[in-house]
Amino acid sequence: MGFKVVDLGKGREGVLAHINQSHGPRVSKYRVNLRDLEEIGVKAIERALDEDDVVIIDEVGKMELFSRKFVEVVERALRSGKPVLGTVHLRSFHPLARKIREGRVPNSKVIVVSLKNRERLAEEIFKELLSSLKRQ
Repeated sequence: MGFKVVDLGKGREGVLAHINQSHGPRVSKYRVNLRDLEEIGVKAIERALDEDDVVIIDEVGKMELFSRKFVEVVERALRSGKPVLGTVHLRSFHPLARKIREGRVPNSKVIVVSLKNRERLAEEIFKELLSSLKRQ
């Protein structure tokens, strides 16, 4: 039926996209709710930049990239010097998604999740984040 946008730090939730949404950009059978994305998702990233040691963004995908504010805050997070753990849609042609996927973000590491590696990735990512935090 739809997708949620969630701020795990504050426990706020909203509708990212829904089949019964009457307005907003269309992705397949869904319409994107830019208001909730920006009021919850963008503000969660802004809060993480101000208050947290690590910024986590799941995901930089087709629906989210319709929001100019979302794109701007993700770019700000990537320039912040803080560790950013994020997921990027594999097939998005948006310039920001391509820049991230192609490894054109300084001090970044891109890991493609596959059936072969997905079981060990949590430990690998945790070690990367700890190492990054120690360097700060």
